[in-house]
Amino acid sequence: MFRPVRLAVLNGFAVLMVAGFVTGCGKEDLSTDADASAPRVALVMKSLANEFFKTMADGAEAHQKASGGAYALIVNGIKDERDAAQQVTLVESMIAQKVDAIVIAPADSKALISVCRRAMDAGIVVVNIDNKLDAAILEKEGTRIPFVGPDNYEGAKMVGLEMAKHLSAGDEVAILEGVPTAFNAQQRRKGFEEAMAESGMKIVTVQSAQWETEKANTVASAILSEYPNLKAILASNDSMALGAVAAVKAADRVGQVAVVGFDNISAVQPMLEDGRILATADQHADQLAVYGIEYALAILRDTVTPEDKQTPVDLIVPSEK
Repeated sequence: MFRPVRLAVLNGFAVLMVAGFVTGCGKEDLSTDADASAPRVALVMKSLANEFFKTMADGAEAHQKASGGAYALIVNGIKDERDAAQQVTLVESMIAQKVDAIVIAPADSKALISVCRRAMDAGIVVVNIDNKLDAAILEKEGTRIPFVGPDNYEGAKMVGLEMAKHLSAGDEVAILEGVPTAFNAQQRRKGFEEAMAESGMKIVTVQSAQWETEKANTVASAILSEYPNLKAILASNDSMALGAVAAVKAADRVGQVAVVGFDNISAVQPMLEDGRILATADQHADQLAVYGIEYALAILRDTVTPEDKQTPVDLIVPSEK
């Protein structure tokens, strides 16, 4: 249906895995099919209300089930994607449970570093996925936490350059960024800005919609009202792209204002086909946690030295008719 364009690839790491489920509200349902001596891996994510992270959790659980109980997996998520404090609490709980490894997609690139360091001090392997922890703070604290994930800058730049093919130099565009303190939000904004600069577009505003659909709808509606000549909205994730698409429709500017996103969630795929969204980036949510889990297990086995690993991100555009 869609034409993916591969940017980068990570060789898979051999492995194992199973599963529990813990939410920010405290629900827990640990499985019992893992060997008693199997390593216990905690996956700590952001909001499971976001389809991207639900897909990530599903992929991790499927991978664990296929491992035949070679490891135990505990899946954690917070209700609000911005609730770094709740994520800290979840990591503290995993430390108390003495898990062997924590694979974390941090809600904030700075606020989670201290608790991750406490986990490492307790002898727990920590692997960072999705949103990279702040390199300057890690260096200042003398802490090394490997990041396993895509190049968000290059992914966003690909999407931005694809959008530029449908615009003319000098056209006005707006950027909807995620949580400004998140590294992936910063990198996606930077990628969009670079693509627009190279293409000669005019960025009239950059505003945060906190990764959320409703917030994006409100922000995009105000932008469309303020900038009657706007030609495009670049949303830093697909949830915000959905809000932007709804705002464009409500403003009766379908066909006049283009929208792009990032993540390739299922909800945007019909919009790619009918033109409401011109492009998105696929960072393979169903495999992203798996990459991190496999790497954590490899570190536990002493078969790799912890270092950053880049995972795939593809440009997704409508199929050729």
